[in-house]
Amino acid sequence: MTTTEAAGPPVTDPATDHDQGVHGYHKQKDEHLKRLRRIEGQIRGLQRMVDEDVYCIDILTQVSASTKALQSFALQLLEEHLRHCVADAAVKGGAEVDAKVEEATKAIARLLRT
Repeated sequence: MTTTEAAGPPVTDPATDHDQGVHGYHKQKDEHLKRLRRIEGQIRGLQRMVDEDVYCIDILTQVSASTKALQSFALQLLEEHLRHCVADAAVKGGAEVDAKVEEATKAIARLLRT
């Protein structure tokens, strides 16, 4: 066996594999989907609570929990975007980094409005 065979497949740098369509969340995709399913369950629970005429404050408490779960998910996704997509643009330099920073800034502004 030669040394190239022993080395295994080439390791891609997460900061530069963006060109292959790999997004910042790709390593946590299964965890993200699990988390989103849990949030979806919370929303279905809200529908059920309204259907069953549950007390308003109890529903609002569940709305707050669901909102916090979505915000937490959004922050995690934003962090991954910064670490991966923006970092990739920074490595490449030029106008792409400016565009990615502007894109991230607008995303942060949208999150702050909620």
